[in-house]
Amino acid sequence: MISKEGFDFSFDEKACEKCGGKCCTGESGNIFVSKEELKILRQYLGLDEQEFALKFLKKVGFKMSFKEVKFEDGYACIFFDQVKRNCKIYEYRPSQCRTFPFWKYYKNHKEELEKECIGICYL
Repeated sequence: MISKEGFDFSFDEKACEKCGGKCCTGESGNIFVSKEELKILRQYLGLDEQEFALKFLKKVGFKMSFKEVKFEDGYACIFFDQVKRNCKIYEYRPSQCRTFPFWKYYKNHKEELEKECIGICYL
């Protein structure tokens, strides 16, 4: 179980194995990535900067986000494996993904979090 100061819930990361990727799919959104995270991921995938950007990124304002693809009746992160229903780059996922479900937004939107994450346990 993972917990974080300031949150009244903990997270059982083993629940991810049974979840099917609810946090990676659903409504359209952005998965923002830092320059350092992009560099590490590009190296892992063996792609140059331009090839990686064309294939996987979209510009949102002054930030870069992973592209999305159609999935069921919504969308999925481009790195979501639709067959295995998990993250293809789990060890290299960006901070935004690593910190889920401990986002400030969910402190006041618990019903939404409960629908999105089966690993939530209240303290």
